[in-house]
Amino acid sequence: MYIKGKLKKDRKTKNLTNRLKPGDIALIAHKDLDEVAALSLAERKISCVINIEETISGRYPNQGPAILLEANIPMFEIKNPNLFQLVKEGEIIEIIDNSIIYKGKNIGDCELLDENKVNQLLEIGYQNIEKELEDFIENTLEYAKKEKGLVTGKIPIPKTKTNLKDKHALVVVRGKDYKADLEAISSYISEVHPILIGVDGGGDALLDFGYTPHMVVGDMDSISDKCLKEAGEIIVHAYPDGRAPGLERVKSLGLEATIFPAPGTSEDIAFLLAYGNGADLIVAVGTHTNMIDFLEKGRSGMSSTFLVRLKVGSKLVDAKGVNKLYHSSFKLKYVIGIAIAALIPIGVITIRHPLFRELMHLFKIRIRMILGI
Repeated sequence: MYIKGKLKKDRKTKNLTNRLKPGDIALIAHKDLDEVAALSLAERKISCVINIEETISGRYPNQGPAILLEANIPMFEIKNPNLFQLVKEGEIIEIIDNSIIYKGKNIGDCELLDENKVNQLLEIGYQNIEKELEDFIENTLEYAKKEKGLVTGKIPIPKTKTNLKDKHALVVVRGKDYKADLEAISSYISEVHPILIGVDGGGDALLDFGYTPHMVVGDMDSISDKCLKEAGEIIVHAYPDGRAPGLERVKSLGLEATIFPAPGTSEDIAFLLAYGNGADLIVAVGTHTNMIDFLEKGRSGMSSTFLVRLKVGSKLVDAKGVNKLYHSSFKLKYVIGIAIAALIPIGVITIRHPLFRELMHLFKIRIRMILGI
């Protein structure tokens, strides 16, 4: 195998994807590559991925590598973390068989993760999933006791500038199938006009679809400057002790923000904001709801999400996977039926029109003259 291209690198995959262009080689440090990150890489149409971490550790069956296989993007692993220092951003490298060549020199050997290798590692993950689930449940229950103040009123919910009272709120997270689900509910958005809440990169997802978020929520680590500037309101998710690293970035853009100190994930506090400010219905797109989702985010439990969904469940509609419920298809018989239905009233009106009757009378006279009757 021979691959040549510009190297783009970042230890955080989500920070790298925006810099990638078709044909680039992505150097990442992403253990257990998750599905969302893999989709972002695949969308950039890169030549290949080099990972200095285990792409599949076997801890659980992460689905990211399968996405890259489907997109025909080769994946390589290299055990030398110094590769990040050896090659500068934008430099040309080559991969010849299992060797990485830079300026004519071999700077490291890599291993190709082909379909057989990926399937072998995924099988190990499936074998370990029961033990992982047990640990996940214990972690969730342990932290649920510590974080119950999130839903019992001990943590105050900020009053938003955006009026949510008796309105629908659409919370968008850049999670699995979020694009397909957003497209599937586009008619709902255009007809109901819900309050649009983007959670970090979910704000950019809304912009990509032509919607301007009324509010963005998160720690501001994966949202664009453009989205921050266009959003109607910014809520920075802070640590429970009040520290808010994302606030500095917002201020550097000359923007104002409200701080929400709370444990849990940013999508959790987005739900609480909508619920606490009187939303009539909360619709969720791309949110994380199961063990694999949370493990792929690097979280070993889902205590806050469990608690928040207990609280807001009566108003929550999860649209995750809604795109798979129904796929409309074109049927010729429907078109023919509509055409016939349209022609019937036209025919009736035409027959009853005086001009038509006069033409028919003249036609009869003409026939008689021809036949000599």
